[in-house]
Amino acid sequence: MVNSMSNEELIELITKQVLNQLAKNNSCEDVKAGNSVSKVGRMSLQEVGTAEYGKRSDEVVIALAPSFGIHQTETIVGIPHDDVLREVMAGVEEEGITPRVIRVLRTSDVAFMSHDAAKISGSGIGVGIQSKGTTVIHQKDLEPLNNLELFSQAPLIDRETFRAIGKNAAKYAKGESPDPVPVKNDQMARPKYQAKAAVLHIKETEHVVANAKPIELKAVFE
Repeated sequence: MVNSMSNEELIELITKQVLNQLAKNNSCEDVKAGNSVSKVGRMSLQEVGTAEYGKRSDEVVIALAPSFGIHQTETIVGIPHDDVLREVMAGVEEEGITPRVIRVLRTSDVAFMSHDAAKISGSGIGVGIQSKGTTVIHQKDLEPLNNLELFSQAPLIDRETFRAIGKNAAKYAKGESPDPVPVKNDQMARPKYQAKAAVLHIKETEHVVANAKPIELKAVFE
């Protein structure tokens, strides 16, 4: 049946499924961070408390999606989440800037995740990463649906691109105006991965908690 659907019908079906999942998220209370630890590959993510507004101008805040490193452990093309975060953090550090990691639970929309990160970042620059790999570099004084750089085709983002994203985010934090990270283009990527991307997004959205505050994370790599 799915094969006989038009793209518009498929998108409508996916949208209804996402909305149904959102409706099931009936907890509207703030989530209080504990000391829980999630482990994926050679990385551990420890909750250390509610994320606070940063006071350091030399930081970039990296916001992870609700399922990142917990319920999902790799991107849509199989890049392990520990590699993803390691590359982004390494790119930030190479520019002499400090990465700070949080988890955003209130939304699975990468635009709003990255904007939340930028708003609490001391430099005003944040990065948002969905579990499937879609990534955004954001700035706090921009509207949520505007951004500095958008990497919407998750299947085309490799390890080198994730590191370059970290480097550019750090350059923005230093007040520079870097050239945008080169983005690969493959017109077949969207139809090839559309169904899988929809399923992964629905699974991500299942773990959204309305009104939850962002959680500070400590990332430890073996």
